[in-house]
Amino acid sequence: MPRMDVDLMTLPLDAQQGFLFSRLDGMTDVPTLASLTGMTEDQVALLLSKMVAMGAVAPTSEPLMDAGPLAPKVQPVPENEPEPESDPAASAQEITQRQLFETRLHAQPEDMRVAQARVAEEPELSAYCFDPVPKVIAAVLENPRTGGLQARLIATHHRSSAGLEALAARAAFTHDDGVRRALLRNPVLPVALFRRLWSPQRLLAQFLVSSSRECPEQTRAMARDLLRTSFNQRPGEERVELILTTEGRCLTALVGLTIDGQTTALLCRRTYHSTLLIQNIARWSAAPPQLIAHLRRQDAVRRNAVLRQMLERHPNAS
Repeated sequence: MPRMDVDLMTLPLDAQQGFLFSRLDGMTDVPTLASLTGMTEDQVALLLSKMVAMGAVAPTSEPLMDAGPLAPKVQPVPENEPEPESDPAASAQEITQRQLFETRLHAQPEDMRVAQARVAEEPELSAYCFDPVPKVIAAVLENPRTGGLQARLIATHHRSSAGLEALAARAAFTHDDGVRRALLRNPVLPVALFRRLWSPQRLLAQFLVSSSRECPEQTRAMARDLLRTSFNQRPGEERVELILTTEGRCLTALVGLTIDGQTTALLCRRTYHSTLLIQNIARWSAAPPQLIAHLRRQDAVRRNAVLRQMLERHPNAS
């Protein structure tokens, strides 16, 4: 059963896992999933086991199937085990660190705070991460004791472009998943910094940011712009991955864009079972004539009068 309370953006799903996740409904068995995805049953079981381990899929009470001696087994969830929550101790610690800065450190002159931040130890080191002055943040980052904890505090709480740029200059910190998630939630994340960090990401990762409810609207807008810029610069296989994995939900963000012959050919090689995917392609005005014709030949369309009508009315229907 897919866990709908989990933000996929926070999980290291690869393309195959994301595609399989889009086909999960909690009722379809492994052989059917294998048929829908074109994978072997062993591959499906192994991917499901990995997604259970990372928290994307809720474990079942029985193993999905034997995927061989190297496949991890799905473990049942103990009854009445509470869902994981945010660490209250960590939250309390942040409050204490902020209070330390506001009550004792903030009153000091800026030059003194800069000098002290370069050599501070805990708890003052983390407290300086709440300083609104970019020079102090830069000094914190020069401190040899600064690590992932301080980087995540800065990414979460600092509200100046200069301070966030100073953080991003440290590659070790920008590769930290916690720092990246915090930056996405930061309402002052600079456009240039966002594009520098997320331009190398796959189209699917960019789409997940553009649709994440955890991100501010301005970040989602930056992600939509980046997705549109990146779409026609990526190979056909990656564009197909995006369309199929999102069941065509991405197409609303791609209005006005077209796909090339290679992408069209890849899409036309597939058998389509998902009503939602077919509907979203039928609503996409840029869907090429070859793809519309291919969809009209699908059994799922022949059995569904609504889908047939949608495709017959498409502007590229022959």
